[in-house]
Amino acid sequence: MAGHSQFKNIMHRKGRQDAMRSKLFGKLAREITVAAKMGLPDPNMNPRLRAAILAARAENMPKDNIERAIKKAAGGDTENYEEIRYEGYGPGGVAVIVEALTDNRNRTASEVRSYFTKSGGNLAETGAVSFMFDRVGTIEFAADKASADDMLEAAIEAGAEDVVSSEAGHEITTASDALAEVAKALEAKFGEPKKTALTWKPQNNVAVDDETGEKLLRLMDNLDENDDVQNVYSNFELSEALVAKMGG
Repeated sequence: MAGHSQFKNIMHRKGRQDAMRSKLFGKLAREITVAAKMGLPDPNMNPRLRAAILAARAENMPKDNIERAIKKAAGGDTENYEEIRYEGYGPGGVAVIVEALTDNRNRTASEVRSYFTKSGGNLAETGAVSFMFDRVGTIEFAADKASADDMLEAAIEAGAEDVVSSEAGHEITTASDALAEVAKALEAKFGEPKKTALTWKPQNNVAVDDETGEKLLRLMDNLDENDDVQNVYSNFELSEALVAKMGG
């Protein structure tokens, strides 16, 4: 595992996710509201809203919070959030993509730039690093939903591109334009997935030394704690020793 998914696993093991639950719910609610506002408020007719609700459920967000976020989209006093993608280089020159939903472009840009600068990296123009990633669809199921063989067979039949199964679960990769169709087919067979989302998958991972790795984790940490930042992707790979140290 590499980049942000590896960082997220470290955070889960450290128990930091519980301490950030309120902030996390705020981000999830923002995505639900934006998704509902951009399309129909019915998750069965709005793939982005359905994905946002699945993400919220995966984090045990209360049903009332989810419904309130959907209803907020129908209100006239809802903030107008803008979707922005930032690209830059972190410590060691690794590529970083930041996705944000903000009601103040200048504030968010200033804050994101400061995180990069303080880490020894720098923010670049849009398109500077995204060519090192593929835009793909990701579907995740719990490990007990199916055996690795059954999931692989079903995913191939549904039109998926790749499947990785482990004790942590099944992660299915699809072409970006096939995500909804593949997810629907797999859900009919295995039930509701834990996650469906469009993500940035690095084409190649860059191994970094432990000192650089710690700087990168601090950068990811700062970005993650920003209210406007929704997702962060990178192409770095940590040593097993550092993963063990951070997870201890």
